[in-house]
Amino acid sequence: MAHRKRGYRFKNDWPPEHQEHIEQNYKSGVTIPVDVKIELEHHVLNLENVKKILSNARTISVMDCGCRAMYGHCDKPVNVCLDLNEFAESNIANGVLGARKVTLDEALDILQKTHEAGLIHMAYGHGEFYEPGVINSVCSCCSCCCGILAGVLRFGLYPHLLTAHSIAVTDLSACVGCGVCVNRCQFGAMKIVDGKLSFNQDLCFGCGLCVSTCPTHAITLVDK
Repeated sequence: MAHRKRGYRFKNDWPPEHQEHIEQNYKSGVTIPVDVKIELEHHVLNLENVKKILSNARTISVMDCGCRAMYGHCDKPVNVCLDLNEFAESNIANGVLGARKVTLDEALDILQKTHEAGLIHMAYGHGEFYEPGVINSVCSCCSCCCGILAGVLRFGLYPHLLTAHSIAVTDLSACVGCGVCVNRCQFGAMKIVDGKLSFNQDLCFGCGLCVSTCPTHAITLVDK
């Protein structure tokens, strides 16, 4: 897909001043097991990890994704951003982007649908209720609209915001070269070369999008 290429810009895209704001104000992020507490503001999480976070939340709300609502570069689901506990309660009270309370089952259904749609689950700790190491927001992001992913993947900015503790591993003997994983991967880690899968581990962030849709179950996630 054209928009996943380095340097690609839409006519209506994130302005340089916003990118500078992210560069100056956001800490690093990492894909981590949810039981590890570290002072980070951004985590790329696979579906099972996100489910664990939501199961421990007192209050869950959903609201529109501000990035996709603003730029609309894709037709992915919009009403998908989940907030937790005090942050959720504050957004509901203030009507932020149509925030409303949802049950755990409803939140998990949203996650399942966004995962199927090929969105990357990203967890944040931010806002007035931010505490180091505590996640209070889970977004389902795309590289065409999301400010963080667009900056890292398309503009080559602030690479420190995303690192990984998990990585995909492919059993090449089971791989049939169908290319489903290539279409699912927003990081460009997978390509089909001469009918065979070529995998660049340095570009993998362990989001798990490729794992769940591999028709031969040739891909798994392991600790990096």
